[in-house]
Amino acid sequence: MSKNSGKGVNLKDKLDGNELDLSLCDLNEVPVRELAAMTKATVLDLSCNNLSILPSEFSNLTHLVKLDLSKNQLQQLPSDFGRLVNLQHLDLFNNKLVTLPVSFAQLKNLKWLDLKDNPLEPNLAKVAGDCLDEKQCKLSAVKVLQHMKALQSEQDRERQRRIQAERELEKKREAEQRAKEARERELRKREKAEEKERRRREYDAQKAAQKLVEKKKHDDDDDDGVVEKAVPVSCSPPSRKWSVCGILLKLLLFLIVCAIGSITVCRVTDIKPEPVCAPVNAFYEEAVSTLHSHEALQRILQRITLQ
Repeated sequence: MSKNSGKGVNLKDKLDGNELDLSLCDLNEVPVRELAAMTKATVLDLSCNNLSILPSEFSNLTHLVKLDLSKNQLQQLPSDFGRLVNLQHLDLFNNKLVTLPVSFAQLKNLKWLDLKDNPLEPNLAKVAGDCLDEKQCKLSAVKVLQHMKALQSEQDRERQRRIQAERELEKKREAEQRAKEARERELRKREKAEEKERRRREYDAQKAAQKLVEKKKHDDDDDDGVVEKAVPVSCSPPSRKWSVCGILLKLLLFLIVCAIGSITVCRVTDIKPEPVCAPVNAFYEEAVSTLHSHEALQRILQRITLQ
């Protein structure tokens, strides 16, 4: 089925005073732009068409006082339908409406309402009633407005609770963020202090090591001075010096003992004439002649000779 927006319909031909009758025009869309220009038409009849939805721009027709949308296929009304604040008479008979927009509560001038033959949700259907006569339709308008105002108030409270919850959540997030930033600052401060303490310890350790090296060097210089004063010729360590001297002394004593023994053997035993004792006897005679002036040695040698 091709869409019929009413552009082929001469709206001026349908206008009678302040009443514009577009019923039975097989409309699929509402010619909102053309209707908005006809502010004189405060009564609009769109009944018995094929309308399944009203565009959001329909709420701009605020000049409407009476509106007939009966016997269409409307499944919902625009969310801002409540902008039609001058509307007093509304016929929605025989459509497919389940709920009404919350903004419906803003139709403060609404005096007459028919919602019969719609699959309304139970609470709304109970409030709307049957609208079988003028009195019931007027009562329906009053009750439905009260019902929608209650829903609007509940929605407003729910929205306020949601806004409050979001604010509380935002405050909580901000508090957590501030706490996190405070912890991070404290952590950075502690890490900085620890780093400073570590560097201070390293500095103190370096200074202590430097002092120890300087002290050791000073002590070594003092020890070198003492050694030079005590044994200026020797550069060997004391332990090594005494070890060599001991060996030399022992060797000297050994040689003396051997010499004395050889002299004694060659002078007092029967091998004196032997050739092996000739060097010993010669060394002895030379030593005696050299040391003849020493009286003590002479006595010792005399004793040895007498033996």
